[in-house]
Amino acid sequence: MSIVNELLKGISSITAKSQKAAQDILVLQFTIVNACIVSGTDENEDSWVLVDTGLENSSKFILEWAEQLFGKDSRPQAIILTHGHFDHVGSVKELADLWDVPVYAHEAEMPYITGKKDYPQGDPTVDEGLVAKLSTFFPHKSIDLGHRAVVLPHDGSVPGMPGWRWIHTPGHTEGHVCLFRDKDRVLIAGDAFTTTKQESLSSVLTQREEVKGPPAYLTTDWKTAGESVKRLNELTPLLIIPSHGLPMKGEELTKHLEKLAQHFEGIAVPEQGRFLE
Repeated sequence: MSIVNELLKGISSITAKSQKAAQDILVLQFTIVNACIVSGTDENEDSWVLVDTGLENSSKFILEWAEQLFGKDSRPQAIILTHGHFDHVGSVKELADLWDVPVYAHEAEMPYITGKKDYPQGDPTVDEGLVAKLSTFFPHKSIDLGHRAVVLPHDGSVPGMPGWRWIHTPGHTEGHVCLFRDKDRVLIAGDAFTTTKQESLSSVLTQREEVKGPPAYLTTDWKTAGESVKRLNELTPLLIIPSHGLPMKGEELTKHLEKLAQHFEGIAVPEQGRFLE
């Protein structure tokens, strides 16, 4: 198990880079997964929020960019989690303790970030890709953030991110959320869907664009996942920032997301796997 985790961390640290997806959104690309710094969140250029935290060794890169953007010893208003899988919470405890900030997630995700419930192991049977085959060795135990774990507000607002709202998009996990800004229709999609074939290591390494469903090896409720994608398509986003793959916008996004929503079962749902029932 540790060998697989070290492999992923090695790929992440070697290939880490950043991309400005919007004027106020910096995507931190660890190849394996993305995180986001959303700045100017309180009509203050030095106010910012971190969305997801990458793998265990992602903190150094995140801290370097935080210092570069906002100065030494800066800290975010909050950390927002789209969900609690290992590649999204790897650095969360270290960073939350360092910054002394709350970590917000959906109520249904709380057991997984407060040490009460473990995720199921990844299902290697869903695809022939190497990432899928290795998924059974991915960390799946819960973490315990203690008092730092806070439930997202029930009114749909996102702490520290005025103008944004969270949308419950279960399927990949019970408490998965996406973040949406109505004024410019920007969607931070988490793992609700991807823009690369995440089950394939070659696709992950090359970031080959291909709108797909959520990572199949860790998605536990395919019916609900499909409903979540349809709900997101109805928002007609103009820019999406997924956790896996590159940001996508414009007509290309509209065409591919609509196709995914209409043909979710054929495009996203694996032919076999223990989560299909």
